[in-house]
Formats: sequence, structure tokens, C-alpha cells
Amino acid sequence: MLQQISLFTENKAGGLYKITSVLAKSNINIYTMLANDSAEFGIIRLIVDQPDKAIKVLQEAGYQCRLDKVIAVTMEDVPGYLDKILAAVDGANIDICYLYISFERHSGKPVAVFKTNEPETATFLLGKGFKLIETF
Repeated sequence: MLQQISLFTENKAGGLYKITSVLAKSNINIYTMLANDSAEFGIIRLIVDQPDKAIKVLQEAGYQCRLDKVIAVTMEDVPGYLDKILAAVDGANIDICYLYISFERHSGKPVAVFKTNEPETATFLLGKGFKLIETF
């Protein structure tokens, strides 16, 4: 499983830039970034090369953030592969809190990144023959 930072920020101009600047000044590499917004606040989800250091510098900069464990499943770049993963998860009655797609840097393959509240999901997916990654 990977560690992902979930960060809460005001939804206003320059907000993302301030976050990336904090990380860049601390020499932290961003692997994935997803920004969801609401009327006033946004949730930013990041996977970085140094999650513990990133949490520290972001909190020092005044951000509310936390580390979450997420699952990253390598996908074949063919129609229906995400459906295959979701069918396995649904068949086990596992609820997905959120999901987004990224790419593995070395192979260039798509990766489904998602969070569940079921601690055995990773073991279950490995048992079904899916490949999980531990780093981007």
C-alpha cells in the first residue's frame, strides 16, 4: 500500500501553487496530485516521494493534512480492465471511498489508485492476481 496525503485548503486563486511551492522548497517530488473542490474548500490528494517529510512541512506551513493508506493497482491499457478490478472489489462487497487513475513512471502503465475502509483489500486483490505497486 502507498501513503497518500489528504490536505484541506481554501478554494481560491493561487492555492495549488502555494502547496506545490512548500513541497518544491523542501525538495519533495510529487508523483500524483488530485484536486477536488467544493464552494469554499478543496481536498488535495498527493502521493509524494517523502510522505513523512511532506506532512511535516505542510503542517508547518499551516495546512491541515493527514496520511492515508491507498491501494494502487497496475492496469493493462485495454478497454474494460478497470471494470475487471471493480468487479472483483464489488464481488467481495468492498466499498471504495474514492478512486483516480494515474500512471506508473517506469512502465508507463495506468494505475488505479483507491481508498477503501477494508484493511484486507490489498491481500484480496493480490489473491485475485492483480499487481499492486508500492511506489511510483
